Amino acid sequence: MPLDAFALALGSAFLHALWNLILGRERDPEAATAVALMVSVVVFAPVASLRWDAEATVWPYVAVTSMLQLLYFGLLARAYRHAEVSVVYPIARGLAPVIVLVAGVTVLGTGAAAAQVVGVCLVGLGVLLVRGLGLRGTGSSAGAAYGLAVAACIAAYTLVDAHGVEHADPIVYLELGMIPATIGYVGFLVVARGGSDRIRAAARPLPALAGVLSFVAYALVLGALLLAPAASVAAVRETSVLIAALLAVPLAHERVGPGRIAGAALVVVGVALIALG
Repeated sequence: MPLDAFALALGSAFLHALWNLILGRERDPEAATAVALMVSVVVFAPVASLRWDAEATVWPYVAVTSMLQLLYFGLLARAYRHAEVSVVYPIARGLAPVIVLVAGVTVLGTGAAAAQVVGVCLVGLGVLLVRGLGLRGTGSSAGAAYGLAVAACIAAYTLVDAHGVEHADPIVYLELGMIPATIGYVGFLVVARGGSDRIRAAARPLPALAGVLSFVAYALVLGALLLAPAASVAAVRETSVLIAALLAVPLAHERVGPGRIAGAALVVVGVALIALG
């Protein structure tokens, strides 16, 4: 893997972990997520306009990925209200490629290499360590449950986007998918949760920064993919799991013990084996 591609993928991993930690430490993660989504859509609309390239066949994919993204951000925001980032993030990011692999084997009959099977086992063990081997309270239980739900959403939109991005420029495709998801998320928060005042209170620099970082992280991945194979990029990008666990201590003031750090590290190794297998 070329050094510049490695640097781009690692930078993406860092930024992805960082924007999740920013939202996770907010007092109102749901409102902060709304601010982040609105800022990201507005800031990158001109970029998408300049790069406009979309076929008519992209719209069914946009419709499906928009709904999945809406569900993803809704669950993620709820997860960070009820559980720590160092629990939710490793489980969500670690189980997503496992679900994609299992779906490919069972539905598409793609088969799995020995390294990928080992990777699945390592991810499973890592998730157990992140969750805790004993009953450690409702925070860990809620985090594990939300992490699994978020992972299912990631896996679903990953499978959809793998085909949808063939019909449009990647940044244009992301922008098209995020616009209706943002409208739906903000609209639901305002109408059903009385979120107007909450959104105004959350309209601060850090949530806005999280929105920008989420798009920049994706752009760095796109750059890495132009320079290196997708499997290698995916393997490096999943270091975000360990980065999030390590940064959760100084940035989110979470108590992350050695067991959770070890679990996050196992998840990274397992996902790398799945990607490279």
